[in-house]
Amino acid sequence: MSFNDNSQLDAGRVRTGGGGGRGIAVGGGLGGVVLLLLAGLFFGQDGIDAVTGGTQAQTTGTQQVDSGLEDRCRTGADANSDPQCRMVATVQSLDQFWGEYYPQATGERYVLPEVMLFTGSSGTSCGQASSATGPFYCPPDQTVYLDTGFFEQLRTEFGADADALAQEYVMAHEVGHHVQNLQGTLGRAQRDPHGATSAAVRTELQADCYGGLWAHHAVEPGGAVQLQPITRAQLSDAIEAAGAIGDDRIQEAAQGRANPESFTHGTSAQRQAWFLSGYQTGDIRACSTFSAEDLDHPDALA
Repeated sequence: MSFNDNSQLDAGRVRTGGGGGRGIAVGGGLGGVVLLLLAGLFFGQDGIDAVTGGTQAQTTGTQQVDSGLEDRCRTGADANSDPQCRMVATVQSLDQFWGEYYPQATGERYVLPEVMLFTGSSGTSCGQASSATGPFYCPPDQTVYLDTGFFEQLRTEFGADADALAQEYVMAHEVGHHVQNLQGTLGRAQRDPHGATSAAVRTELQADCYGGLWAHHAVEPGGAVQLQPITRAQLSDAIEAAGAIGDDRIQEAAQGRANPESFTHGTSAQRQAWFLSGYQTGDIRACSTFSAEDLDHPDALA
């Protein structure tokens, strides 16, 4: 998904900061590590971290706006060539969508999330964030944390490519958790954190659906930031990205078998199905994972 070149970016919408090492701890076999890192890349470790946040309260590090970011990130053309600028543009696109859609769908005011792009590591209200933890959402400070160097590190050190669409989907999924926090549903995952039909799985699948919901509406005209129409190839990439990091596929690759009792994010097929449910309908009612009897087959809306 590319941004129109003349889209106007506001780099002040995100905060930047951090410092220190950028290492990734490797252990247990490279193949399994790469798959687990891919899980962190596309959807972070929010199935655990985001809903248990606050138990390790720390002082958040300096979050000043990077003047260099403001100089680099001015237009959609910058977003299409620079990963940090792409995150700035994606955040603005998500602001536009949820800022208009959420009040219409719920009758409540939408509160923008904070977004922190950091380098190396950063203190958060949910503990220490680093490239090794992957992108995640922290409910106590209502902030999405992401080390954009994580994308490049995966590419250079592990040969795992993360294209523009995958990077945008990361942010859309994490902001989906913010929407759940506003709805008061995010905490359910903490009370029921494991299992094929657990609240944790339903929480993650709903965030997948919310990501698809954004993708459906993001190409609509209007707003300072405009996405170009999604091609079949890009949609295929998004579906493949969702399928690549299902609990079943990751567990089978890492340990030879899948254990549904330990699922936290859903199967590959489920993640694909719920993303498509949001994308094809453009209706938040299609993201009703908490009431769905069959997580394999989301109810289609007319």
